[in-house]
Amino acid sequence: MRIGHGYDVHRFAENRELILGGVKIDYEYGLLGHSDADVLTHAVCDALLGAAALGDIGKHFPDSDPAYKGADSILLLQNVVGKLSEKGYTVQNIDATVIAQKPKLSAQIPAMCKRIATACGICVDCVNVKATTEEGLGFTGSMLGIAAHAVALID
Repeated sequence: MRIGHGYDVHRFAENRELILGGVKIDYEYGLLGHSDADVLTHAVCDALLGAAALGDIGKHFPDSDPAYKGADSILLLQNVVGKLSEKGYTVQNIDATVIAQKPKLSAQIPAMCKRIATACGICVDCVNVKATTEEGLGFTGSMLGIAAHAVALID
């Protein structure tokens, strides 16, 4: 068994959709990034890649490559799971935390867990997503963006 940790952050941007865990969130701002800027899914990708010692999301899907402009991060996650499978690894579980002052995310968490689980080929009971604020502190507390941490166990 191997464990990996992932972290990602994106700043808020106007005229972008907010996508977290593959789920479109109704909010006035989206996140700035080369792909769909799904900070949660990016953290999960990095956790899985880290567990397998395969580098990080930037190594596999560089923002300098126009092929990934506006890319659906759930498809990137499926690609990561394929890379793990090629090395003989399977995903066992994922635990992730989204850090955002706003929007409130509790109603969308079950859908996020389902999208991530489906992309990883695991049951939804093996994915946990939490959301927290930073009580008005830091860049997320100042509502400048959203961050996410993820831990993954592979076998």
